[in-house]
Amino acid sequence: MNQWSPFTWAALFAISAMLVNTFGIWLVYRFRRQAEKAKEKVMCFAAGVLIASPLIMAFPEAVEHSQWGGLAALGGFIFMFFSNRLIRRQTGQTELAFGITALQGIAIHSLVDGITYSVTFTASVQTGFLAGIGLVAHELAEGIITYTILRHSGRSARRSIFFAFLVAALTTPVGTFLAWPLVSQLSRQGLGIALGFVAGVLIYLSASHLLPEATKDDHHHAWPAFLSGIALSLLLLVTHH
Repeated sequence: MNQWSPFTWAALFAISAMLVNTFGIWLVYRFRRQAEKAKEKVMCFAAGVLIASPLIMAFPEAVEHSQWGGLAALGGFIFMFFSNRLIRRQTGQTELAFGITALQGIAIHSLVDGITYSVTFTASVQTGFLAGIGLVAHELAEGIITYTILRHSGRSARRSIFFAFLVAALTTPVGTFLAWPLVSQLSRQGLGIALGFVAGVLIYLSASHLLPEATKDDHHHAWPAFLSGIALSLLLLVTHH
């Protein structure tokens, strides 16, 4: 497997993300109550991975590649902050508007996930692997959320499954395959900037979205799952070195 190309790894993780997301959609369709319980644990675990992997791997590599890596990380964080703020403001309307804008946000988010695979695996397989684990893990919760939103907005179960797959699952590999030709041609400086931006996006996703959502009811399993995600990232880093 060490001989696999970065593109092969990126494609593998992107397709895995799509499959996990699809499984989440199916899971909430068949076992809604159990899926809702699993969603919180998965989100906490993903939050742990996605807060640790950028700080211990992606961000240091971004700064190593470019002096603007730190500024790019700040830009990625601010971009996600204002994007999320805009989406939340729009969702304060009717149920239909909520469904449409929420799905737009999920589609953009999934597309960015796909681009993230391209950027991180171009930097190094280790960086991509660390970020990829967290991204794939949170796809289960994303599939559950997307299907639930569609059902809440009045669509049938079959239509909800179909559109949830298009919006949340399929957009991730599409983002990876579309971004790869451009990302793979970036200079060292350009890759550092891109990697810094992605680090900011991942940190925001974990600290401002996944973790608060998963811990809002203060369940006892939240912190063990979160710390397990951090521990896995550290273990992979130590094993690599």
